[in-house]
Amino acid sequence: MLAQLTLSQTLPTASSITHLLVLLPKAKVLPKGLPHAALLNAVLARRDIKADELAKSPVAANAENGALVAWGMLDFEKDTFAQQVQVRKALQLLLGENPKGIGIVVLGNEAQRRRAAELAVYGAWVNGAPLPVHKKKDAHKPLQKIELFGLSQSLPPGRGKVRMGVESSGSKVSTPSLTLPLHGGGDVFGTLKAQAEGNLLCRELTVLPPNELTPALYRARIKKLARQNGWKHEEFDMKKLRKMGAGAFVAVAQGSDPEDAAIVHLSYKHPKAKQTVALIGKGICFDTGGHNLKPSRYMHNMHEDMNGSAVALGILLAATQNKLAVNLDCWLALAQNHISPKAYKQNDIVKALNGTTIEIIHTDAEGRMVLADTLTLAARAKPGLMIDFATLTGSMATALGARYSGVLGNCDELVQRAVNVSKQCGERLCAFPMDEDYEAGLESKVADIKQCSQVGDADHILAARFLKRFVDDVPWLHVDLSASRCEDGLGIVASDVTGFGVAWGLEMLSGS
Repeated sequence: MLAQLTLSQTLPTASSITHLLVLLPKAKVLPKGLPHAALLNAVLARRDIKADELAKSPVAANAENGALVAWGMLDFEKDTFAQQVQVRKALQLLLGENPKGIGIVVLGNEAQRRRAAELAVYGAWVNGAPLPVHKKKDAHKPLQKIELFGLSQSLPPGRGKVRMGVESSGSKVSTPSLTLPLHGGGDVFGTLKAQAEGNLLCRELTVLPPNELTPALYRARIKKLARQNGWKHEEFDMKKLRKMGAGAFVAVAQGSDPEDAAIVHLSYKHPKAKQTVALIGKGICFDTGGHNLKPSRYMHNMHEDMNGSAVALGILLAATQNKLAVNLDCWLALAQNHISPKAYKQNDIVKALNGTTIEIIHTDAEGRMVLADTLTLAARAKPGLMIDFATLTGSMATALGARYSGVLGNCDELVQRAVNVSKQCGERLCAFPMDEDYEAGLESKVADIKQCSQVGDADHILAARFLKRFVDDVPWLHVDLSASRCEDGLGIVASDVTGFGVAWGLEMLSGS
């Protein structure tokens, strides 16, 4: 349950708020009427810092009544990501005390106040709800109330409609345009709250320990979510997948006992939707590396290898709550990559669902295997767009670190739109090439394609080239989630597990 939001046109009284955040535009001089101005001036003088340095380092102090007040500045000339960081730093000065409620005062002109309100309220929602922990005594308590001061009225409804997608006559892939409303309910705070719910669902699932999120337990959670949200629910278990000929998925999942892996299909339909978008998520609940066993350093946190599926679920949940006018098909590849006598091996040759034969080179390249058959199922429905999310390659993390994720696709204009949207929402993507000559690294003498290259160079690109074999001619984006975990937080999110991709996915669906 997220904190309840109330709006007030009058500034808070001295005794009404125990934790207060004041956000103002970057300026060299503090504005008149600033709450607790004398206290702030005393803090600045004691620390010998200038007012505009609040944009880099917010400050906090206790007022006479004992309330904790934090002041931060927003530099509206900076990009969304930088503004998110400014707000997150200021919020954490308050949320670190686990308050029941916080007050937020936004100052500046109308546009500045609206922007600050969006950032601060969303930041309070995603950081005010603690993630699951397993301690006898947990000091983290959920934020229950947010009181917003400084807006004369609620934020405006949706800002019109935006075309999503491109058409390229020079490419084999033509991306149909999708015209979608920005906000299903017309309320920006309602939209932000749904996005926060999606982000939290993603992070809560991702941090669960592997003994609490086996494929069987994950499937049960998803089934419950489907009932709660009215999604159509379908499962392809190992028996069905073997019968269908989904050899790539089965090769990975057959090493587990019990064989509880499955591809789960969820559907959200809107009566006014004119397009269908497929969301595909890698859901490896634990990745040992298989016979090519990971060393302990790289096996740690491999319960988070299901993050791509959690991102897809988070987007689906938020879109449903927003009543977004688009049909969504969500395909989740849920399995584990274990080592056992039944596990697949190097030099095995398996046949994927679309008939492609694959030479196994490295058993730790299991993500592209389970995604291959899942993409094939998704593509058969001929959606207008397919987007897959996966913590797929170490080489993407090597290339970008944990502050960006990578994006590749089969249409250059679509990839560029993905990057542009990422700048607007603060979940930053970097585009990578996927030219045909990279295919040489996947040529096999004994099968249609190698699973990967032993050399390992540009594996993030080779993985995308591999996946491209299974999307047919459907417009497609592949998001390699190197930013799924970033120590000490990323953008507006303060936890190590970031939920990266949920906000971006919603922007891609709804425009900006």
